[in-house]
Amino acid sequence: MPKLVFSRHGLSEWNKLNQFTGWADVDLAPEGVEEAKEGGRKIKEAGIEFDVAYTSVLTRAIKTCDYILEESDQLWVPTVKSWRLNERHYGKLQGLNKKETAEKYGDEQVHIWRRSYDVLPPLMEATDEGSAAQDRRYSMLDPRDIPGGENLKVTLERALPFWQDEIAPALKDNKTVLVAAHGNSLRALAKHIEGISDEDIMDLEIPTGQPLVYELNDDLTVAKKYYL
Repeated sequence: MPKLVFSRHGLSEWNKLNQFTGWADVDLAPEGVEEAKEGGRKIKEAGIEFDVAYTSVLTRAIKTCDYILEESDQLWVPTVKSWRLNERHYGKLQGLNKKETAEKYGDEQVHIWRRSYDVLPPLMEATDEGSAAQDRRYSMLDPRDIPGGENLKVTLERALPFWQDEIAPALKDNKTVLVAAHGNSLRALAKHIEGISDEDIMDLEIPTGQPLVYELNDDLTVAKKYYL
């Protein structure tokens, strides 16, 4: 039975400051490091042994992946990094304080930007400071693939090819897989895996640093789901 483990990265420096993060490359806060390590210890206690790990190209997820593997004595496990597992891009909201943004635009508008399935945030231009178009890690991409802002629908459309090309084949080969990524990229994949509706996905929250385990059938439908 294939096994898939999701781990949302631990608390980041901007999470701690209540700022929109998105594709901004922010490090883990000390509390986030401990969350990631604790996740690794729980995985070790559960006796879960990975064959391959996947993560994004953002520091907070990469470090979470490394801490989990280190604490579970599996740092040698092959790791694949992909921009397709990045957090949802929050456009021009990135770096803004969530409370101050709500005071400026209203709680309802910010709630829609954050939680609506298909409403885009204010978009960032390629020439804007902080744009991913200026970041060397994305230089191999077609400029049209670099977002100026995303909702959860677009995040899923971006992550799905990686699921189909990399993660799903590994699972069908009966490998045990770790995906250490972000709240929204993991929620997008969970929507696909579990067949969650557009409406119900907005209520799904994956906590930081707490491993989520899927035991899957051969057709990759969910047989069992639980947190460690």
